[in-house]
Amino acid sequence: MDKEKELEIMRHSLSHVMAAAVRQLWPKVKFAIGPAIENGFYYDFDFGQEKVSEEDLAKIEKKMEEIIKKDLKFERSEMKIDEAIAKEKKSGQIYKQELVKDFKSEGEKKVSYYKLEDFIDLCRGPHLVSSGKLKNSGFKLTKLAGAYWRGDEKRPMLTRIYAAAFASKKELEDYLKMMAEAEKRDHRKIGKELDLFSMHEEAPGMPFWHDKGNIIFNTLAERWRKIQRNHGYAELKLPHILDVGLWKQSGHYEHYKDSMFFTSNEGRKMALRPMDCPGAILVYKEDLRSYRDFPLRWSELGIVYRNEKSGELHGLLRVQHITQDDAHIFISEDMIEDEVTEVLKIMQEIYEPFGLKTEVFLSTRPDDAMGDPKIWAKAEKALANALKKNKIGYGLKEKDGAFYGPKIDIHVKDSLGRTWQTGTIQLDFFMPEKFSLKYIDKEGKEKQPVIVHRALMGSLERFIGILIEHYAGAFPVWLAPVQVKIISVGEGHIEFCQKLAGDFRKEDVRVEVDKSNETVGNKIRKAVGEKTPYVLVVGDKEMGSANLAVRDRGEQKTREVDKEKFIAEVKEKIKSRK
Repeated sequence: MDKEKELEIMRHSLSHVMAAAVRQLWPKVKFAIGPAIENGFYYDFDFGQEKVSEEDLAKIEKKMEEIIKKDLKFERSEMKIDEAIAKEKKSGQIYKQELVKDFKSEGEKKVSYYKLEDFIDLCRGPHLVSSGKLKNSGFKLTKLAGAYWRGDEKRPMLTRIYAAAFASKKELEDYLKMMAEAEKRDHRKIGKELDLFSMHEEAPGMPFWHDKGNIIFNTLAERWRKIQRNHGYAELKLPHILDVGLWKQSGHYEHYKDSMFFTSNEGRKMALRPMDCPGAILVYKEDLRSYRDFPLRWSELGIVYRNEKSGELHGLLRVQHITQDDAHIFISEDMIEDEVTEVLKIMQEIYEPFGLKTEVFLSTRPDDAMGDPKIWAKAEKALANALKKNKIGYGLKEKDGAFYGPKIDIHVKDSLGRTWQTGTIQLDFFMPEKFSLKYIDKEGKEKQPVIVHRALMGSLERFIGILIEHYAGAFPVWLAPVQVKIISVGEGHIEFCQKLAGDFRKEDVRVEVDKSNETVGNKIRKAVGEKTPYVLVVGDKEMGSANLAVRDRGEQKTREVDKEKFIAEVKEKIKSRK
């Protein structure tokens, strides 16, 4: 058995132990589900009218330790479906009863239970032999959260208890240290401290970009645009609201209608776009296309909308208003490998300056896929060949492709070792068929093109959220909203500071003057808290000199440097994106 499977069984066993401990402390509790998850496990409980708080977690942990110390056996048994339904009904375990009924509707004849001393729980398992096998593991209950039963906001709200769990106490300790650092880096906290963005109930899941956050957003967008131009892309700007019929034709309505926003105009049903592709397809159909036009590369910083559940929204990382660095490339079938190779080069160019390690996965045909499986197999092979041709190692994500085609998914690893999915490269044979797209080949015959859909940073909102946490708000010079902060020692130095700031602005250096009536020490502490790359202090000495007193981010002491040399240094940092 591999280590991942062993870890999953250990975590699932701990989940069962936690449920047993909770029942000892709250005998009337109702149980829902308790799966193993990445880095730990959780269990959903219905405590009825009883109150449970974060302070109770230590008490539950103590009970769990007692159960582990007893070295109790996990005893598996089976029960006929109807007997199990009657059992759960009699005990008042309404959630377990519903689960058993679901098993019955799926054709199951029996269900399994696991017993730990006097606690018996409906469970597929498997579990460890006994609770004593958990004695060397490391676990900690981390938080309470609300969770609707089966994710349905119309169903009861349950109490979810999360836990971190690892094979050893050392691994747990390392993980908790990393989580403590991650908490310090929380992009929502840093975003507020650095005045980057805010979120408001009046527009849930839709960021309000403040000036400094907007500078970061625009800096990324400008760099993206330049890269697209250098690789032969034209840029489109398409409507956000389109007729619902278009989304039915594309297949998005069938697959995404529960996550779409709808409106109407003079009785005509419209939808805010969840994707950009149908708009680009309509532009393609505006003209007769030839093989000579290919590859036809169209990019768009496309804003799309996803109707996410309120409990799933999370700062910039999970939003409803999404800016995708999107592109749609129309090609002939024989161009697939070369064009995917070109896209992979752009991917590497985009990610190069951030210090984010990339991992690549090939995602294959999902269960709800549309179209001929043979075409899917051909598309998957083409993507795999492009990755191999470029000597890019990749993992496989079975059944995780888009409904219209397989894809290459890009994952990045940040400075804390956390992995995030960002970009995607998708191959599509089916939308061209649905929209009857054609081009004229070399022999003058009509052929159907292939579409490559690609977004490399993915969502700019999410990407910026990742970068905030990756850098802990200390952005590299080229990306920092304020690159140079000038601090005036006194009232008589303000005019000189303003003139100096003007010199920086002429060289396209982002600069800010602190002319507040505070002490120099307070001004410096504020600039340090804002994580500004360079702080210049201007007093009588600096006004009478060609040199500047420069304090570099992270340094306690200042250095003297000639003004022109310093401007050249900053411009080089911006240009090189080091």
